[in-house]
Amino acid sequence: MIGKKVTVTMDRPMGSYHPKHKEMYYPVNYGFIEGIMAPDGEEQDAYVLGVDKPLSEFTGVVAAVIHRRDDVEDKWVVVPEGYRITKEEIEEQVKFQEQYFQSEIWMRE
Repeated sequence: MIGKKVTVTMDRPMGSYHPKHKEMYYPVNYGFIEGIMAPDGEEQDAYVLGVDKPLSEFTGVVAAVIHRRDDVEDKWVVVPEGYRITKEEIEEQVKFQEQYFQSEIWMRE
């Protein structure tokens, strides 16, 4: 998947809160990729990084996969085409949610 162009539909745009866990604030855009099913039976979830405004939809490139060792699904990291991001930057930007999971980031070096 890394390097593939995808479109993310935001169901939790930057600045919103989780629908069930009201204390969880989303400092980045978060959504799903329509038509790609994840192991949890829902469409594939993705963080959109490298954009600093709330979005309803975004087309970009999968820069990384966050592999959760203690969950049934991975999360994809989607960025603007040509955007460079490091593992450390990804970790920092998604820790608001990923801190609750044991995960590792897979990306091309």
